[in-house]
Amino acid sequence: MKRNMSRYLGIIYIVLLLLVLFFSLAFSFNSWASPARVSVNSTAPQKLTLMAGKSIIIESPDRIKRVSVAAPEVTDAIVLTPRQIYLTGKAPGATNITLWNDSRAISAILDIEVVPDVSQLKAKIYELMPQEKDIKVIGTHDAITLSGTVSSSANLSQVMALARSYAPADKEGKQRVINLLEVGGVHQVMLEVRVAEMSRSLMKKLGVNFSYISDGGKTFGVSVLDTLSTAAVPGAGIPTVSTSVNAIVRFLGGGATWTMFIDALKDEGLTKVLAEPTLITLSGKRANFLAGGEYPIPVPQPGGTGTTITIEYKTFGVGLNFTPTVLNNKKISMEVNPEVSDLDFTNAVSFQGFVIPSVTTRRVSTVIELADGQSFAVAGLLRDDVRESVRKFPVLGDIPVLGALFRSTSYQKNETELIIVVTPHLVKPVDMAKQTLPTDQFIEPNDFEFYLMGWLEGSGKGETANPASQRQAVKGGGGLEGDFGHIVPE
Repeated sequence: MKRNMSRYLGIIYIVLLLLVLFFSLAFSFNSWASPARVSVNSTAPQKLTLMAGKSIIIESPDRIKRVSVAAPEVTDAIVLTPRQIYLTGKAPGATNITLWNDSRAISAILDIEVVPDVSQLKAKIYELMPQEKDIKVIGTHDAITLSGTVSSSANLSQVMALARSYAPADKEGKQRVINLLEVGGVHQVMLEVRVAEMSRSLMKKLGVNFSYISDGGKTFGVSVLDTLSTAAVPGAGIPTVSTSVNAIVRFLGGGATWTMFIDALKDEGLTKVLAEPTLITLSGKRANFLAGGEYPIPVPQPGGTGTTITIEYKTFGVGLNFTPTVLNNKKISMEVNPEVSDLDFTNAVSFQGFVIPSVTTRRVSTVIELADGQSFAVAGLLRDDVRESVRKFPVLGDIPVLGALFRSTSYQKNETELIIVVTPHLVKPVDMAKQTLPTDQFIEPNDFEFYLMGWLEGSGKGETANPASQRQAVKGGGGLEGDFGHIVPE
């Protein structure tokens, strides 16, 4: 009997232990997984925001007899108890829910707005970019709204890519993300460009012509190779000489006159081109620079009575187009298009009396990424042209030594090297009171300083001034040296 009683007590103890464990687990699960609860106690419309895929429990002080949902595709309502309703957000949108009590009177009206769930998006942004602490993510009616400040354009593009992966799609399948973010930091870029070009040219040529006039001037002979001379005017007996002739040799023999026209030239040229433009623009905006000019080009325009000539102008010189993009406070991405062009009249064409020169152009287009203050150089733009030409009489021009008198030779060589160095800087506006201009230190001379002393700048000390004291009084005035293109005060 005692053994049976102890057995029954053990079974009862185990059952009680299982019941206690079951109720404790149920209570902990219910407290952890149960949705939020909202109490309603007014017939005035109440606004309620619900995330898509989330649920909430509505508690009413009155017993609920009837529930009406305006848009079941947006939210779903399930009656749990006479005083509790279980709401689930199905899709982003807006709707309202009306509750009636046992007396068939309206107990409450709820305006429900279902928005996208942005909790996971917030967690991903914090996980991938913990330094971005000023980004606000808000779920709106049918989109995700981003606001606040982001540190760089690169992080902005990454945040937008993440937001599109969580944003709801519209009817066309496009994710709706409203970008209200502002990019912090400096967005103005100053670009320093140095364009250096060296050009060397060498030209050699030698041409020979002959003319023969008899003693009486009745007979005449001329060699017109290389157009150094032309036939004589009938009856005059004197040939026309080209402007390229730089030597004439004449001698008499046997009553006849022999004339030799010589075009011998050696020309060497050296050209240096240096331009240092400085441009400032905003991130993502294009800036242009041109140090050169424009040349006219005639363009025929057909008219009613004839052809009308209009003039169009084309630019030449040292030009620069660049578009910077500030990635962050240390890196800048740039699209740079420098160009150097000059007029070439050796290959000019004539059109109805107009001489139109050709244009020699060196152009570069590149996209680079570098830090603030770093420089990059575009080099290797070399050009080496060699032209040789020999024009001669058949047979006579092939005779050794003497054949030089019956041929014209020309040799031309051009060498050009172009280097472009670009340095970007992130800049901020400065106080104008701290800036100096070339005219700030100029003092107008008085009559004594200008007429008697011959000074172009006044000293500000009257007639007792001298050049030494003038330079001390006006330190660095009116020059072309210094950090900003002029002498700055000490």
